[in-house]
Amino acid sequence: MALKIYHNPRCSKSRKTLELIREAGVEHEIVLYLEDTPSAAEILDVAGKLGVAVSDLLRKGESEFREAQALPDLGDDDALAGWLEAHPIVIERPIVVDTDGGSAVVGRPPENVNRLLP
Repeated sequence: MALKIYHNPRCSKSRKTLELIREAGVEHEIVLYLEDTPSAAEILDVAGKLGVAVSDLLRKGESEFREAQALPDLGDDDALAGWLEAHPIVIERPIVVDTDGGSAVVGRPPENVNRLLP
């Protein structure tokens, strides 16, 4: 089993989720998504693994979302994934992907990651 966590170290939920993964001793890759922004294709892939629309990955409370001038239609997954690639601060966090099993969870609450842990 290998996990990939889209992580923001400034976020307490993200830090706690990472802690749970480490405590479980599971191999993992940390993606600092604000620095190593996922592509639109990756965002679409993650949404598919979560079983949600791309709009469900939005942090609607972020000022960058609330003040967006050129926000695409929230029902257009392709356009919205492209917009998120350009505005990664708006991506929900943390997201943990089981890279072997093809499933994913949002670590809110952090204990959601237990669904992926052995």
